[in-house]
Amino acid sequence: MVRWLVLCAVVLSGPAMAQDRAQTLADIRGELTALMAEFNALKGELVASGAARTGAAGGDALQRMDAIEAELTRLTSKTEEIEIRLNRVVTDGTNRVGDLEFRVCEMTKGCDPATLGATAPIGGADPTTPPPADPTAPATGGVEMAVGEQAEFDRAKGVLDSGDFRGAETLFATYAQTYPGGALTPEAHFQRGEALGKLGETSNAARAYLDAFNAAPDGARAGDALLKLGEALGALGQTPEACVTLGEVGVRFPGSLPATQAQVAMQGLGCQ
Repeated sequence: MVRWLVLCAVVLSGPAMAQDRAQTLADIRGELTALMAEFNALKGELVASGAARTGAAGGDALQRMDAIEAELTRLTSKTEEIEIRLNRVVTDGTNRVGDLEFRVCEMTKGCDPATLGATAPIGGADPTTPPPADPTAPATGGVEMAVGEQAEFDRAKGVLDSGDFRGAETLFATYAQTYPGGALTPEAHFQRGEALGKLGETSNAARAYLDAFNAAPDGARAGDALLKLGEALGALGQTPEACVTLGEVGVRFPGSLPATQAQVAMQGLGCQ
């Protein structure tokens, strides 16, 4: 399975957008730091005003504030610890994927390892949480979204629905870069693939579908993304890769509509 994904990445190799995988944790740490500063200022006002001594703010106000301060310090430290561990995992995983890409390229006729470029950092959304209540809305996996994240996605979707495919492709690309681990990022990659397909940019569309699948291999869009990737590879003349990819749809999502559509596509390509 890993070799198949790497093979698709090599076939579709091209410039990859740099993504800050620690952005969300950095934002949280920044907010905690700002909150701590505000908290200390309020505590200073409480002490300076004498409210802590007079009981105007509650007899145990300082004790409660000390407890809150200790918890904020703990959360800040924990966030930094998680960020360090996450960066270590991302670095190690990315290096391993890069090594696999290099070795597969060496075994692939016509592939020059010197042209592979830097390996995109690994990452993805958590697909294990239940779907949202609204079945027509993109699945967020129950992940809390940043302020404005839903609005930006809706704006890009509106542009796509209006028929401005170039504008939609740009907006979805910006969204995915801004929220690399966002709840709607897999859907953004998928919709970007749809826009690129309408523009006739099949190779770029295939890359977007691969990004959508990699972002959430067991997510709500995974089967559709894999199907679209296989169809795009077939359109690009990469028949062996297309057949392998389409076959994976039935293996990973048996009995699903994408699996049925993949079987039809395989028949059309003459897959054995």
